[in-house]
Amino acid sequence: MSLTASAVIFPQKGADEYEEGMRNEDKQSPNELNEQKANDEIMKKAGQSALQAEQQGQSPSDSAKIEEVRGQQEKLHAEGVTIEPSQPGRPGLPRFTSSKENVLSQFFIGSIDQGTTSTRFIIFDGTGQPVASHQHEFKQHYPEPGWHEHDPNELIASAEVCVSKATATFKELGHDIADIRAIGITNQRETAVVWDWETGEPLYNTIAWPDTRTKGIARDLKDKEERLGLNIAQMTGLPLSTYPSSVKLVWLLHHDEKVMEAYEAGRLAFGTVDTWLLYNFNGKDNEYFVTDTTNASRTMFMNLHTCQYDDTLLEFFGIDKTKVHLPRIVPSSDARAYGKMVGGSLGGMRITGCLGDQSAALVGQQGFSPGSAKNTYGTGCFLLYNVGEKPVVSKHGLLATVAYDFGGHRKPVYALEGSVAVAGSGVKFMMNNMGFITHSHKISELAASVDDNGGCVFVTAFSGLFAPYWIDDAKGTIFGITQHTQRGHIARATLEAVCFQTKAILDAMELDSGHKLAALAVDGGMCNSNLCMQTQANITGINVDRPAMRETTALGAAIAAGFAVDIWKEFDELKAINQKDRMIFTPDINREESAKMFKKWTRAVEMCRGWLDPDEYGEDFDV
Repeated sequence: MSLTASAVIFPQKGADEYEEGMRNEDKQSPNELNEQKANDEIMKKAGQSALQAEQQGQSPSDSAKIEEVRGQQEKLHAEGVTIEPSQPGRPGLPRFTSSKENVLSQFFIGSIDQGTTSTRFIIFDGTGQPVASHQHEFKQHYPEPGWHEHDPNELIASAEVCVSKATATFKELGHDIADIRAIGITNQRETAVVWDWETGEPLYNTIAWPDTRTKGIARDLKDKEERLGLNIAQMTGLPLSTYPSSVKLVWLLHHDEKVMEAYEAGRLAFGTVDTWLLYNFNGKDNEYFVTDTTNASRTMFMNLHTCQYDDTLLEFFGIDKTKVHLPRIVPSSDARAYGKMVGGSLGGMRITGCLGDQSAALVGQQGFSPGSAKNTYGTGCFLLYNVGEKPVVSKHGLLATVAYDFGGHRKPVYALEGSVAVAGSGVKFMMNNMGFITHSHKISELAASVDDNGGCVFVTAFSGLFAPYWIDDAKGTIFGITQHTQRGHIARATLEAVCFQTKAILDAMELDSGHKLAALAVDGGMCNSNLCMQTQANITGINVDRPAMRETTALGAAIAAGFAVDIWKEFDELKAINQKDRMIFTPDINREESAKMFKKWTRAVEMCRGWLDPDEYGEDFDV
């Protein structure tokens, strides 16, 4: 082990040995040229240039020899022929294709999407179309009210199942695993994982992002911030709340004996889900211990302006940086930083991209221009608004975060974010707790059985309210019930709750940015509901833009991975991806009616405050 200049413990292999491994990998002999009758000599010359670059131990993406190959490619393009890299995980040697679209359809990228309730593995082609996929749900643990945990090993197992099943389908379709160029990863953010650095075994279940056991810690930290005259939000972009990973680690250090013992012995490893996945996918002995900038920006240990760990922040949370292993922060798209899969059907495949799930969705929606915005309707609801290369710290209850960081010559791009704690989980509440529906997709049918909400407003504050309200003492509350209230009214109010909170966040974004959005790109499971999306357009008063292919989170991770291996080099090359058959929902009620609905919602939010007594926050902490 070695200490960095700031004395945070990082593994040497995570920082150095992957470089040697990649150099050795680059020395492997490429496939033989696929000889063709036409352009035979020029194809041979291109292949020889690539071979010479590899024999010199150079990274093809950085090699002048490969630039020579690209020149030959351009010449062939003019003749209707395109050179297609053919070896998995890195640029290879050429063969003929008839058009650029046909070429891209023969590039494949795998994307592991590890979410809150399930894991997916999707194999995309170079045009952004899914070719094969598998999804696997895993168990949710709720040991106490407000607590939400996962088994860390089950997260790994679910990913392995998905990879195995999807690659089997891929082969059944006549494809070769060797044609998968790289792997991208996207994951639920803020969820905290701790394990023993020496054994690699988890010390506690993951504490998931919606978990609210840290209310007391968050309250005491706010007092500490005021007492010390600090502005933590200015440094991190995040308000002190139950949301970020930092407060979860503080809770573990106060409550779990195994975690405390490992910490005191210097054996405690801490990370978010991306770090845990990468650590295991590479094999624990290889000690790949990294996190990408988007995930690191959700811990509150990283300074948003430097994109590095900050001593002041670690000290504020009471973390002794000599006693805990923190992952190295790397760009979201990198050909070498993330190592490669060990074992399984993708053994030896390079991992080249990693993004937190909401950042991945913004990338998948191609939100590359300042002013672009997307909303993902998943377990929770998450809006990201691209603000460019300088962070904008909100004055209206929003988060500031890293949108994506593609490294190289590109600077990190930042976003304003608003989070709704309950979206799809509200639908599951209607199904599992209330028994209103038998399948989650039936919520729209039930809501459509009535003309409106019948005067009902449902503030779905199961875990308090997130942006822009940040109300910790709220509880889920339904207002306006009468003898005439039907299940359909409450179902409709459940969908509207998400739409109202989305409007509140968009209003705050407009105040912070000074610009009004013209349209909102949407994705996630709940956006499959036409009723919900039409309601969203009505309440916000702007167009809602829904793509036909809605796996944009996984697509974003695939795009990050693809950039690292030069499947794409510029954002303009992505313009045609996932643009067919998009559906636009336009407002069909007047603004006065929409404003009246939102006013009633705002009143309900104020009335749901104070349901949690101060003594229910939990014990005081010495923070």
